[in-house]
Amino acid sequence: MKQYPSKLFGTDGIRGTANDTVITPSVITRVAQLAGHLARDGALHGAGSATGQQSQRKNKDDLHRVVIAKDTRLSGYMLEPALTAGFVSVGMDVLLVGPIPTPGLAMLTQSMRADLGVMISASHNLYQDNGIKLFGPDGYKISEAMERRIEELMNSDINTNVPSSKLGRAMRIDDAMGRYIEFVKNSFPKDKSLEGLKIVIDCAHGAAYKIAPTVLRELGAVVIPLAVQPNGLNINDDCGSLHPARLIAAVKQNKADLGIALDGDADRLLMIDEQGAELNGDKILAIIAHHWQTTGKLTGGVVGTVMSNLGLEEYISSLGVDFARVAVGDKNIIQKIRGHDNNGNGNDNDAGDFVIGAEPSGHIVMKNYGTTGDGLMAALQVLYAMIDDEKPLSELQHLYRSVAEKTINFRLKPEVDGQRLMAGDDIKPLMAEVQNSIEKIRGLFLLRPSGTEKSILRLTVQLHDGAKINEVVTKMQTGLAPYLVT
Repeated sequence: MKQYPSKLFGTDGIRGTANDTVITPSVITRVAQLAGHLARDGALHGAGSATGQQSQRKNKDDLHRVVIAKDTRLSGYMLEPALTAGFVSVGMDVLLVGPIPTPGLAMLTQSMRADLGVMISASHNLYQDNGIKLFGPDGYKISEAMERRIEELMNSDINTNVPSSKLGRAMRIDDAMGRYIEFVKNSFPKDKSLEGLKIVIDCAHGAAYKIAPTVLRELGAVVIPLAVQPNGLNINDDCGSLHPARLIAAVKQNKADLGIALDGDADRLLMIDEQGAELNGDKILAIIAHHWQTTGKLTGGVVGTVMSNLGLEEYISSLGVDFARVAVGDKNIIQKIRGHDNNGNGNDNDAGDFVIGAEPSGHIVMKNYGTTGDGLMAALQVLYAMIDDEKPLSELQHLYRSVAEKTINFRLKPEVDGQRLMAGDDIKPLMAEVQNSIEKIRGLFLLRPSGTEKSILRLTVQLHDGAKINEVVTKMQTGLAPYLVT
């Protein structure tokens, strides 16, 4: 029997170099077969998908369907048919919607009463990489428990095939883009307009290359589009939310009111004010939270991550609003907002303590506006605040003062595993000593293994007294010296 990789899922679905090791047709077809098999048996409903939502289709012989979307990577043409073959072989109908943002796929999965949604994307990575993100029937990403279950079954002898008479069918959904456009526009007040605003939008040659400019134009803005000519190889290439230089130049050159940069699957964003200054996820979160509070829409607390700036936390607290930190990853923010744990246990009916959250990288999750990060929809909330407050973005972005921050990477010796080092007792005394000294001078520090490279430890230090940051870095470097490459 063919041996498949035993570890597939990372911090956000399955991701890797296209056509190598994990992101291959054979592996992805097997994943589709297993995910489809579990969906047909109802395992992805309830505790399985971090959903708490029960499917209306209790019988595995009933109609079952999966929605598949993708961004603009060349390898999407390889993975889409691989997924289709896997799902059809287990008796699931496949609805293909083509290039559409990840939040659009999440919305369509729920709207079309599908058992599963699959987004083919490697988010902000370059075209060489690709991956898949799996969503349950309620539009939320499947739980870690279900990810582990799929991994456990990869090399099992389970037979997922259905009789030939029970095979699924595949069909294209031609109006998917229009459905998502209307969904996004409906998040913007109908008595408001973007008329009078000139906006530069960088779509990263990615999934929103048609959708984002269309939404902004239909809401009345003058739109200057950048990176809207995907060729399969240029996604995120010197453009998008990780590379804002061209956007900044375009905002200044065109005397625009602001710039918006999305990533390849448009689930995160970065914004540029009219003076060319960048707004990361922390700044965007503060603007939306402040506006929601003044309009009575902030009915719960705010969620950040361990990477969120201390200045943001202090600002949100000054509003009399609860602020909670979670581990890195928009999935963790969503779980906090929903009151779920990593295994999907929780009850959405009891949620409500937290209503919005963000990562500094630009994933903005808004409880009442979708089930995952949505860069375009979050940008519209900032535009709404600008219009309501009659202020330019340069004024709104100064709601709080960021605390001085520094992030550096420590490269470990080849024989040292970052995850194991952090889990062991060897460096705990060092961590405790630094933590105690940090707390005395009002600061924050975080040492964590890289999510993608086991040989990297990443240190982030935030201090009101920026001059002391290097002292903390030096202390950590000295303490970690026995484990580091010299």
